[in-house]
Amino acid sequence: MILYGAPMPAPNPFRVRMFLAEKGIDLPETKVDMFKREHKSPEFRAKNSMGQIPTLELDDGTCISETVAICRYFEETNPTPPLFGTSAVEKALVDQWVRRVEFAVMMPVGSFWRHAHPRTAALLTQYKDFGESNKETYKGAQKYLNRELEGREFLVGDSLTMADICLLSTVDFAEWIGLPVEEEFTNLVAWRARMKTRPSASA
Repeated sequence: MILYGAPMPAPNPFRVRMFLAEKGIDLPETKVDMFKREHKSPEFRAKNSMGQIPTLELDDGTCISETVAICRYFEETNPTPPLFGTSAVEKALVDQWVRRVEFAVMMPVGSFWRHAHPRTAALLTQYKDFGESNKETYKGAQKYLNRELEGREFLVGDSLTMADICLLSTVDFAEWIGLPVEEEFTNLVAWRARMKTRPSASA
């Protein structure tokens, strides 16, 4: 099988790399040059019609895209250690937190990236006032996370899950584009520091 991805700071390929590292799965990443727009080529769109990475191509030619879908495939084929929860409640809570991270945290980060960052100015029409407004929205998301992480080592249960991986990839990318974690949110700062000590965080 082939895993198509890109190096940091691309957050979505990092999610899959960290997941695989936590699973102990050795699958080298085949790099796709996003700056050369290789992911938008007809050849790559034949694998992923949306022209996005990461994409996993199985031995039979089946292609899976979207980070959570790729990681779920590996969860099913390599169930230990479990990273999507074990009980019905844990599995539901992991799904809950993945959705919260993607909608409440990544959405303002992505909107700032698209509409206020100079690196994306040539790729789309930017609405800079809207883009800049997402700084406050993201700060509000951090405040919410800080409250939710009170007394918790992980977002769900007593071990790392896909929810933590999704959140770490998001806050790391946010920092790279100029939206750091605010020091006042001590629970979130401490959570991130714990995550960064994991070998998988440098995958």
